[in-house]
Amino acid sequence: MPARPLSARDDLRNVAIVAHVDHGKTTLVDAMLWQSGAFRANERVAERVLDSGDLEREKGITILAKNTAVRHGGLTINIVDTPGHADFGGEVERGLSMVDGVLLLVDAGEGPLPQTRFVLRKTLQANLPVILVINKVDRADARIAEVVDACYELFLDLDATEEQIEFPIVYACARAGRASLTRPADGTLPDSPDLEPLFAVLRDHVPAPSYDPQAPLQAQVTNLDASSYLGRIALCRVHNGTINRGQQVAWCRRDGSVERVKISELYLTEALDRVPAQTAGPGDIIAVAGISDIMIGETLADAEDPRPLPLITVDEPAVSVTIGTNSSPLAGREKGTKVTARLVRDRLDRELVGNVSLRVLPTERPDTWEVQGRGELALAVLVETMRREGYELTVGRPTVVTKDIDGVLHEPVERLAVDVPEEYLGAVTGLLAGRKGRMETMINHGTGWVRLDYTVPARGLIGFRTQFLTDTRGTAIAHHVFEGFEPWSGPMRVRPTGSLVADRSGAVTSYACFSLQERGSLMVAPGTEVYEGMIVGENSRSDDMDVNITRERKLSNVRQSTAEELERLVPPRVLSLEQALEFCAADECVETTPSAVRLRKAVLDGKERARQRARRSRGETD
Repeated sequence: MPARPLSARDDLRNVAIVAHVDHGKTTLVDAMLWQSGAFRANERVAERVLDSGDLEREKGITILAKNTAVRHGGLTINIVDTPGHADFGGEVERGLSMVDGVLLLVDAGEGPLPQTRFVLRKTLQANLPVILVINKVDRADARIAEVVDACYELFLDLDATEEQIEFPIVYACARAGRASLTRPADGTLPDSPDLEPLFAVLRDHVPAPSYDPQAPLQAQVTNLDASSYLGRIALCRVHNGTINRGQQVAWCRRDGSVERVKISELYLTEALDRVPAQTAGPGDIIAVAGISDIMIGETLADAEDPRPLPLITVDEPAVSVTIGTNSSPLAGREKGTKVTARLVRDRLDRELVGNVSLRVLPTERPDTWEVQGRGELALAVLVETMRREGYELTVGRPTVVTKDIDGVLHEPVERLAVDVPEEYLGAVTGLLAGRKGRMETMINHGTGWVRLDYTVPARGLIGFRTQFLTDTRGTAIAHHVFEGFEPWSGPMRVRPTGSLVADRSGAVTSYACFSLQERGSLMVAPGTEVYEGMIVGENSRSDDMDVNITRERKLSNVRQSTAEELERLVPPRVLSLEQALEFCAADECVETTPSAVRLRKAVLDGKERARQRARRSRGETD
């Protein structure tokens, strides 16, 4: 039976913007919104307006995929801004399922990086047309011609078809709101005064949404939102048919069951707002309310002829942590915190609703769960979000998720790109050699910097960044992305130092700090309350050391000035949550509360830790 001809909506374009972290996606969306008249001339609008979350603004990265719509020259362009970090790959995959074309942004100075490879691979697998945008062409270190050549090499390396390689190239400076089809000189602005060339390429090269005019309704849920007034809101892409407010539709669930539900509210996106709509057609990206338990990947279909769409599939997790209730002596001290296992479990269940790339598995303990995700950053963002919501947690050291393939143990492997000054090249290669890294390419651009490409086991990169920045004096840049699974590469020692562990409870004193700072770097300041088993510093040697950091000077009848001692006290090294998770050893964990991040031993009692060490020692010598 011959296929029916498809129709197209020529007034609509759906496009996703994908790129590596900090290559200018959200800044470009800002410029497109301004130049399409979405804001008043005197309206106060924050920079990177789509990065609305506190964590997104603090870190300067996109964490959640968001959509907006601009109207330009009679054309409605739905834009999906996706994260540039592979740890949030589930957001990228869902965003690509909503669109018909992709803008691939690449920095004119840095060129394609590992996350560029990740998002481009997903785009090519979805068989979507690509428009290459070389952004930041006004950078002083821009090398536009080389970056374009590197992009062609990346397409070839990812086995792109001939049609996919025939992509248009736009040269842009998103911060200045300018784009051109003519290549500018390195370090100069595009010759066009606005983004009109980019809008023209979008119209010509992104296909209009196509649909079968005789097919019944099919709309797939790609994201979820919530409102205190409307409850759960499902964001959908309409593939076929039309959907109306108040309509009875078939809700095709993940388990195969079908239920009739009513669409109580229907919204379309205009700029940053959702506006009520009476009806929506093929290609529209809509928000619907009225279905309290709807999940990502499910389908809204015609009530009389339900035809579910295939479920959205995402890559498997590569890193896991254990998350449990706070079991330290200082638990529950802060007012209004959530400390019970039931509250923590309910919060993790809510996270699973909107985060398809996350898994929560039970453990032997009823108050602890194993949470699996794409990478350390994704898991750290989850813990930081829960911490800010008032939860007290105990978080274990990140570990890799292994697989048994044909009877052989396999572990996840990452592709790592490092930009390092020439004088630190030896330090970086030595550091990665100890972490089982295999160098693939080394390129010297002749600017004093060297680009290294490595394949490294994922467990070799846990705790890597802190030592890497220390060895390169904070000058080098590293990015990595999941590459695949390879056979287990053997034992690996990733942290050469031990910990300074408090042997009793009390308040930290300046007197004790002054005598201990020669042993290593301290992580607590005088006056901080500590408990037995809490980690107060990093030992300069490889073994742990129990210390009395609450020791006070003995009183005598001789007056002494302590001002000189206080002046010589080294400021403590305060770790962020991500740094604390990286620092953790196998027998350590992180305690998080709304106001503090503390490192501690999993077993607090010093005598019990000594007995465990003795048992391990006897087991090795027997």
